[in-house]
Amino acid sequence: MTRGNGTTRGNGTSDSPAARLQALFEGHRLTPTQRRIAHSMVRRAGDVPFLSSVELAELAGVSQPSVTRFAVALGFDGYPALRKHLREVAPAEPAAGAAGESTYNEYQQAVLGEIENLRHLAELLADPEPVERAGRLLASSRPLPVLGLRAASSQARGFAYFAAKVHPDVRLLDEGGTMLTDRIDAAVRAGATVLLCFALPRHPREVVDALAYARDAGLTVVTVADSAFAPVAKHSDLLIPAAVGTGLAFDTACAPMLLGRVLLEAMCDGLPDAQARLEEFDAAAAARGLFVE
Repeated sequence: MTRGNGTTRGNGTSDSPAARLQALFEGHRLTPTQRRIAHSMVRRAGDVPFLSSVELAELAGVSQPSVTRFAVALGFDGYPALRKHLREVAPAEPAAGAAGESTYNEYQQAVLGEIENLRHLAELLADPEPVERAGRLLASSRPLPVLGLRAASSQARGFAYFAAKVHPDVRLLDEGGTMLTDRIDAAVRAGATVLLCFALPRHPREVVDALAYARDAGLTVVTVADSAFAPVAKHSDLLIPAAVGTGLAFDTACAPMLLGRVLLEAMCDGLPDAQARLEEFDAAAAARGLFVE
């Protein structure tokens, strides 16, 4: 895994097809449509060298001319030249069993897509340094604001719920509006040094603006996003990607949820009294009969 200006990139090892694709895209100013194409290519890194421009356009949900413009933006004469390059630098056979995927119904395909997203996340975590760094940052911030709006609000709320059991001051920011910047200011005044953000598509402009504001206020921004090319990337000091599933009418977010739990584990490692706090909670819960089991 290689990283530049604080953003985690790649899917595990530097010689994986996905990592080589990530490296190809780095350093280019891509439009939102082009980022969508790049994200789709990384997710299907093993298949992309064999796809036509029309097939790639269908995969990314864009027009065929957009794929051509994307190839030109990367410095190639057109998509054929890009595909030739991909076959040279990221050779890979199409995934085993891909031809038989059509035998699965749409619900099964959605589940299989999430399994693939989790597999990519496992490859990315082969280098634990970014997550360990994030854990140390989160553990050090008092208070710790956790931001997630719209589709990402459940991810932020889930993280904040568990984090509050071990971290002395977690502040959930899951509502937008004019009060959001006020709550960021309040966290900074109280001593916050880090903000954790969960950012999932479709990305609200309010989240992008909030991260820009948080960094201007002096906060270090750690972000869990669906892609290293997400709009929040340029306002993040450390971004760790976890892909969302797109096989159903509404996106599924198993990988971002699991990455949030991994960050919780890493944060606990940075809190010397985390285990004691958990034991205190368990004792109090038992005394109150909080749970039925």
